[in-house]
Amino acid sequence: MPELFQVTPFVLCLDLQKQIEFYSRVLGFSCAFQADNYAYLKQGPVALRLLECPAQPDGKPLGAEMSFYIDTDDVDQLYQDLLPGLRQLAPDRVRAPFDQPYGQREFHVIDEDGALVFFGMALRTSG
Repeated sequence: MPELFQVTPFVLCLDLQKQIEFYSRVLGFSCAFQADNYAYLKQGPVALRLLECPAQPDGKPLGAEMSFYIDTDDVDQLYQDLLPGLRQLAPDRVRAPFDQPYGQREFHVIDEDGALVFFGMALRTSG
């Protein structure tokens, strides 16, 4: 069987330009391709695909039930690097780094349409 090497989530959004700006300005991604209602963003080996869609008939945010996890080797340094952009968001859209009981250190960010983006790494153990 061929090796799998990357997962690239589709992130639904109401306003493609607004989401491109968010992921670029706040989270450090760059737009590698854009056409019509679609954009492909990258930061190093990590990528995501934005897809502009109509609003939900029930008014629920498009990303309300969407989340994805981005692994890093230094979650605290990444948080510090992104802090200027994160400070521009409402406080309820960002959770600073903290340790999870399942052995990960994470911080969380909610995008423009409600998707929850996790950044995390395995907790370092001494010894």
